[in-house]
Amino acid sequence: MRVAIQSKLESSGTSIFAVMSGLANEYSAINLSQGFPDFSIDPLLQQCVVQAMEEGQVQYSPMPGRLDLREAISEKIQTLYNTVVDAQTEITITAGGTQAIYCALTAIVNAGDEVIIFDPAYDCYDPAVRLNGGIPVHLNLKYPDYRIDWDELSNRITPRTKLIMFNNPHNPTGTVWSTEDLARLQKIVTLHPDILLLSDEVYEHIHFGERHHSFLENPLLMSRSFVVFSFGKTFHVTGWKVGYCVAPPELTSELRRNFQFNTFCVNNTMQCALAKYMRSGDTWTGIPALYSEKLDLFQNLMTGSRFRKLPCKGTYFCLYDYSAISDARDTDFAKILTREFGVASIPLSVFYQDGSDHKILRFCFAKKTETLKNAAALLCKI
Repeated sequence: MRVAIQSKLESSGTSIFAVMSGLANEYSAINLSQGFPDFSIDPLLQQCVVQAMEEGQVQYSPMPGRLDLREAISEKIQTLYNTVVDAQTEITITAGGTQAIYCALTAIVNAGDEVIIFDPAYDCYDPAVRLNGGIPVHLNLKYPDYRIDWDELSNRITPRTKLIMFNNPHNPTGTVWSTEDLARLQKIVTLHPDILLLSDEVYEHIHFGERHHSFLENPLLMSRSFVVFSFGKTFHVTGWKVGYCVAPPELTSELRRNFQFNTFCVNNTMQCALAKYMRSGDTWTGIPALYSEKLDLFQNLMTGSRFRKLPCKGTYFCLYDYSAISDARDTDFAKILTREFGVASIPLSVFYQDGSDHKILRFCFAKKTETLKNAAALLCKI
């Protein structure tokens, strides 16, 4: 006898990242689809893990996270953004950025609340809103520059708007915010004092040219925001699934209220290692240069291809237009590219609620030089 189940996410299938990585494995293709580095972590960080194990740091951590790690984060925020954040009441260690986002939404979104999301959007945003009874309101970033239309945003705010979600640097488009963007948002927030914000800043250290402008730099925005970060993206340890959320005490209290019944706490050994590592010096300062070099390498290698590059100012993803090669839908072309040419990518349309297809693929360049050279050589043959 089959059990009848009413799915809460009936329209959601398997994640595109799992689909394309599975296809890459099946056809032994170079995987530039899912965002994970294939190079080694800093030996010093590895040593910190060993030290944490030798010290027996293998039991539960405090629910909000280890205090030494939260204090190290607080010190980093003051150094980077000239902002004082209380380690006790404003920082929570989470199982990656995705869990921080989910717990933040669970904390404040109730049935019927509207949450504004900008497409193309990371695929966890919409389902997390709907699972909490919220109504996702999707606005498209303006192609081809992928900028927010601030006038459109103002017009779409209603009395039911509870939260606006932002991502900067932006995955999948590689755009970054300017000071003008922050000023425009501040005007909107001033006019709507009840609206809350969520800023996904997991790629804070991966930017090229203009520096990262965090919500933590702006007292008004910070007072209304959950701001989410990721150690996985910063230190090339995506499999550790350790991130954190910074929010004012009243928002942090609500986040922790449901977080304690979700995971309760995050891997203590890795928290201990990260605290040791962060206290060893400015461990994040070389990250922009590392990824700038990889981006330049990949884009230079792709110069002779029929793919057209789009601007990339942040994250470790870059976009390429393939319209000169095929008129196939991007979801179909990405599979053809994997099966027949040996390189896996992500089609951009899957990040849109309306399925907008501009014939663009996303490639991850967080890879070893050899991986990027081999991938580019295959793509240049098309």
